[in-house]
Amino acid sequence: MPVNIEELLYFMYTICMNKKATITHARTCVYNVNYHIVWSVKYRRKVLNKEIEQYLKTLFQEIAEEKGFKVVMMEVGDQDHIHVFASAHPKVSPSYIVKMLKGISGRKLFWRFPEIKEKLWKGHLWNSSYYIETIGSISEEAIKKYIAKQKKGGE
Repeated sequence: MPVNIEELLYFMYTICMNKKATITHARTCVYNVNYHIVWSVKYRRKVLNKEIEQYLKTLFQEIAEEKGFKVVMMEVGDQDHIHVFASAHPKVSPSYIVKMLKGISGRKLFWRFPEIKEKLWKGHLWNSSYYIETIGSISEEAIKKYIAKQKKGGE
């Protein structure tokens, strides 16, 4: 199916100009890969107070820098769950991001704040599951329309 190069270039230019600050240039690709990740404390215990939240914000930045991704934003919700906005190179899997954030932070929180172990049992801080959603600079509907238009142009 022939591709209208001018239309494709205009489409890509529009994306880049609208979201220039979020576009990352790597050696082999240009990308804007973002995730909204949410997970909760085991048994939904309300153990994430302000002091722990501040520590987690710093810790998540350190983990992200060391492991090759970015934590753009992080907040604690209702003292029992975490919201993270993360950005990564396409080669970094979302499950790796979650594994690093949950695994390292769980160990370090128990070490630094041993009192939270009293509210939890079996030595687990985080619930084993999580919610993840991709975040893009343009809507799903806009992409579908653009792709559908390609077929019409080729007929």
